[in-house]
Amino acid sequence: MTPRPGAPGPGATAPHAVGPYAAPPHRMPPETPVETTTRLRPVRSRHPARAAAAVACLVLGLGLTGGAAAGAWLVGDSAAQTSDRFTEARSLWHSVPVDTLFPRTLDGEGAGPGRADRTWTRIAVAPDGPCTGALDPLLLRTLRPVGCERVLRATYTDATSTSVTTVGMVFTDADRPGMTALRQRFTDESLDERTDLLPRTLAAPGTVAAGFGDAQRASWRVSVLTDVPVIVYAVTGFADGRTVDDPQPAAEAMAEGQTSTPAQAGLGHDADGIADRIERRLRTTATTGKATQEPR
Repeated sequence: MTPRPGAPGPGATAPHAVGPYAAPPHRMPPETPVETTTRLRPVRSRHPARAAAAVACLVLGLGLTGGAAAGAWLVGDSAAQTSDRFTEARSLWHSVPVDTLFPRTLDGEGAGPGRADRTWTRIAVAPDGPCTGALDPLLLRTLRPVGCERVLRATYTDATSTSVTTVGMVFTDADRPGMTALRQRFTDESLDERTDLLPRTLAAPGTVAAGFGDAQRASWRVSVLTDVPVIVYAVTGFADGRTVDDPQPAAEAMAEGQTSTPAQAGLGHDADGIADRIERRLRTTATTGKATQEPR
């Protein structure tokens, strides 16, 4: 097994807003729209039948032309809106309150082993920062094609305070094709299963995550999103600080019949459940500006 990376990332601070929320200025439309008219030239009288036929042809022609133009406008407008949402999502790290991106509690209905319910409580949030230090150098090198604008991180614990999970968002500089290409590479090369590409933890002094370091990482999940320029990851371990010699990817640890320590403790479910909910909240926020928790 390839050795895992060394020192953990920077320490955490008390929860605070990731960035100031500034609502865009809103201008009311004028009460009376501006209208420009043109005086029509007089038209000589025509034979009624010919006039009726001409009107019918005109209406039909306008209908076909208008329908085609409307269809093209709707398709173009939809594509433009999708593109705009993708681009705007790049700024969510400093335009959305921390409690929206990382809520104080996460409802894990049916997210535990055997569809058991889970509840996770946020215990620390790190200030937004650069990828250097927050990510392992090898993982950072793997993400180089999409760039890295900012990393947001938070740590949660379960209701029994026996497990701790760091969840992070890597905001990239890539466009949609760039994110799609990276996701395909992760799939083709199984990069999300390599222990030398494990995400780093966010320890939280004075909390149950005080001893949560690189050696305590037990299970993890990395998701390269293609509808927003973000990579979401989660890494889980035991709150008592015990080391784990053979960490397992969340998908593997959740598989039926697994007998590894991470699987038996349900740590794969923690990593997967927290990442999934943070990921869905991010998507909802990027699309509507509001985050909601939906049952899985």
